[in-house]
Parts: sequence; structure tokens; C-alpha cells
Amino acid sequence: MTADKTGGEFFENLFESIDAMDTERFLSFIDEDATFRFGSAPPVKGHAAIRAAVESFFASFAKLRHVLQRQVADDDAVVCEGEVTYTRHDGSIITLPFANVFEVDDGLISLYRIYIDIGPLYAA
Repeated sequence: MTADKTGGEFFENLFESIDAMDTERFLSFIDEDATFRFGSAPPVKGHAAIRAAVESFFASFAKLRHVLQRQVADDDAVVCEGEVTYTRHDGSIITLPFANVFEVDDGLISLYRIYIDIGPLYAA
């Protein structure tokens, strides 16, 4: 991991791409062979599988917005903690806490794990 990737700007830009629901920009932060896991879903590997997972997820709501509250880094990983607000297709809004764990190699994310209880987003 390079020291400059533990700073806020890299992750702020990453989360901006997510909030814009811009899959291609999002993938520009991620290594071609990266492993990605969202919550309790099985991990997926590589851009094609990550693209499919992310686009399917984005289609399930109207918009989202992340607020980063804290970042913690060591030599091996960065953890971002915060809240994400989803706007459902019916216009209702829900805010959920999350924590993401990243490993960054050569300026790109090689491992991306999202810890969130996403169930309330889909609750009736």
C-alpha cells in the first residue's frame, strides 16, 4: 500500500463515483483482478464480475449518498466508516451505517469488503 492512498482524497473520490452511480469511474479505482464482497453476498473477482454486481445493486434504488465519518489505516489496509443514505424508487429514504475495508496495491484497490446490514433497504 502506498502512503498517499491512505489519505482522504482517494477514498472521497471513490465514494463520489459510487454516489454518482458511475460504474466505470468506480472501476477505475479497482485493480482488474480485485476481489469485491458486499455484505453477506459471495465475493466476486475481476472487473466483469464486479461491474455486474455493482450495476445490479445500483438498479435496486434511485440514488445514494455516503458520508464518511472516519478512516483508519495501517500498512496493510484502510477502513472507512460512515453512513449511507439510500433513496428508494418509491421516494422513501433510509440511512444505514457501514464500514468498508480496503487493501490498496500500486495505487488500485485489490481487495474491497463492505460490511453493512442491507436488509432494511429492501424491507417493506
